[in-house]
Amino acid sequence: MKHTVLNSAFLLLTFSAAASAQNGVLIVQKISTSSGQMNNQVQITKNRMRAEMADASGTQRAVIFDGAREVMLIVNADKKSYNEITRADVDRLAAQMQDMMAKVPPEMRAKVEAMMKGRGMGVAAPAKTEFRKAGSDKTAKWTCDKYDGYQNGQKTSEICTVDPSVFGLSMADFAVTQQFVEFFEKLMPQAAGQIFGLGQAQTQGFSGFPVKSSSTVGGGTTTTEVTDVSRQTFPESVFAAPAGFQKEIFPMLGGRGRQ
Repeated sequence: MKHTVLNSAFLLLTFSAAASAQNGVLIVQKISTSSGQMNNQVQITKNRMRAEMADASGTQRAVIFDGAREVMLIVNADKKSYNEITRADVDRLAAQMQDMMAKVPPEMRAKVEAMMKGRGMGVAAPAKTEFRKAGSDKTAKWTCDKYDGYQNGQKTSEICTVDPSVFGLSMADFAVTQQFVEFFEKLMPQAAGQIFGLGQAQTQGFSGFPVKSSSTVGGGTTTTEVTDVSRQTFPESVFAAPAGFQKEIFPMLGGRGRQ
């Protein structure tokens, strides 16, 4: 479940929306891991986004983020269920983690932090990634600017970017990306670095839209490559839980079963 959520989350990007969700953008991506390959499509509007994918087992899931309401949905099509995570939930979980760690004896703290890190959790974000320009590269469709990412002096990731104008887009079209990253990093700070958005050199160390990226976490490498970008119009239903799906409590938030 964790890897599916992270991969979905890792794929969420941004664009524009009105009542009828006009002027949206469809981004098609190919994800490669040691388990194989899968395709993903991301539907984007100004304040909302949806990443839909099938994992290696064939399970269909989607992650939806509503930036105006600050709510994330995780939809499981096979189980006909969904989880809803609000900003209040995320803040409460972060506070609980801080409180729990404050009560852990110092000799046990390292073990607890290591366990939480292995699950993509933590009470603090990992070391900031430093990106260094590394020339240029090519994908199937685009020539891109390559950057290597380092944490504590060790290379952990690569990205290759193009200017958004290549797709007929602008920097402003991707504003909600950063909003989602800030939302998600409180929920799973150790995994937040896997979510990429539009880069700005002054704050992130790289510039442009990543058309290819790879990151290594826990010895496993995930590579994501954009294969197509096009403008689309999406119905409102794309950004809501499907009718008839049962709401369930997200396990990290406590409780069991359905609501």
